[in-house]
Amino acid sequence: MYLENVVVDAEHPQRLGRFWEELLGCSTLTDEPDAFETRLSVPDGPALDLCFQRVSTPPTPNPRLHLEVYGGEPDAQDAVVRRALELGARHLDIGQREVPWVVLADPEDNPFCVMEDRAEYAVSGPLSSLPLECADVERDARFWSELSGWVPVDSVMPGALRHPSGRGPLLELCPERRPAASGEKNRLHLDLRLEAGDDPDLTAARLLELGGAVVDHDWGDLPWNVFTDPSGNILCLLPARSVTD
Repeated sequence: MYLENVVVDAEHPQRLGRFWEELLGCSTLTDEPDAFETRLSVPDGPALDLCFQRVSTPPTPNPRLHLEVYGGEPDAQDAVVRRALELGARHLDIGQREVPWVVLADPEDNPFCVMEDRAEYAVSGPLSSLPLECADVERDARFWSELSGWVPVDSVMPGALRHPSGRGPLLELCPERRPAASGEKNRLHLDLRLEAGDDPDLTAARLLELGGAVVDHDWGDLPWNVFTDPSGNILCLLPARSVTD
């Protein structure tokens, strides 16, 4: 099993997907009216797909997962911010005060950050990190590490995980600002993909043993299963790919 997708709900998937594709230097996988998928590849590291799916609901404030873009030294960081603004982002005040990163909103008002230079970002690539709010950092780090295969690394954030190649973005488990509401649908969420030979039932059982839960949803008949992690963050467990995929 491995971490495959960052999924973003979008009112206009193509517009939002192209913004992120241009900003991060990704490659288009799917370009359809209701879905836009683009792949972020890190040399000698993982591929991570950003999937934008059409929904009718607008974004909610204070998302539990957001994207952080690598900026670097001040001049380079300024250049990334200018590029984001040219592509349709805007500055966003969330009460951050004086911080070394720059807070922006993408074209659908999802907040994201352009980060300053940090040692742990040197091997991240253009997407420096994926901060995910949680109620218990150590517990959720164990959950995500076992299920994704990503491993703990030294970072400013105590719950940081990275692909076992040692490259690519960090998954940062951050103390939550508020508990997840029951049944709350995350605007952004992560997808795990089963590999050939993985037993779906055993995998689901282990996910539950680690503190996850099954989501009772009304989103129709889906070809994957929907769970939450121990802190209530939505995640999807996708079936293994067939040989024809």
